[in-house]
Amino acid sequence: MNLFLVEDDEIIAKSLEEYLTSWGHKVTCVRDFTRVAQEVREAAPDLVIMDVVLPSYNGFYWCQQIRAFSTLPILILSSKSDDMDLIQGMQMGADDYVTKPVSLEVVRAKIDALLRRSYEFGQNANELVWNGVKLDLAKTAIYFRDRQLDLTRTELLILEPLFVGRGKVISREALIDHCWQSENFIDDNTLAVNISRLRKKLREIGLENLIETKKGIGYCLSEET
Repeated sequence: MNLFLVEDDEIIAKSLEEYLTSWGHKVTCVRDFTRVAQEVREAAPDLVIMDVVLPSYNGFYWCQQIRAFSTLPILILSSKSDDMDLIQGMQMGADDYVTKPVSLEVVRAKIDALLRRSYEFGQNANELVWNGVKLDLAKTAIYFRDRQLDLTRTELLILEPLFVGRGKVISREALIDHCWQSENFIDDNTLAVNISRLRKKLREIGLENLIETKKGIGYCLSEET
């Protein structure tokens, strides 16, 4: 998905850009802090990440300006945890918030939730759809042409970011972190073996080429299932 980042702290902006890009998102950073709304209109992103404290005008002002022409989801980053400050953000048009110092994992989780709520991945927030293939997170199963395949937890964790990325390449490192974040010494070979087994299972329901390898980079969902 295409994300638009409005953050004047270069360290935070770079960190968010690199992390979200590794999860398959395309991240565009604002160039001119006096033209935030215009740049959002020109970029036509799927979601905006907006810091509150900015040069010229604050994030609340820009939320209001964006809401004048778009209903796209806006996630605000606030250094304040005061309820009134956050309520003001929501009243100005923000959909959710993350307080600083930001956790990259929390930001990603909030983005995924907003994207699922805002766009029709499926009729249910637990369903992700790609080219006629449905991944049901609640039932831990995948469906294709009226055929169902039950998945293991690891298989589901491999497929989830691929479906959320909707054809974007997800790095091997991001997949490993998502699947085995609490375990040490997990390497590329472990991921490759699990994906090989998953591909074999997917063929049982007619999905011959769902997972595509991008050599030296990672994996993505194929346009041709």
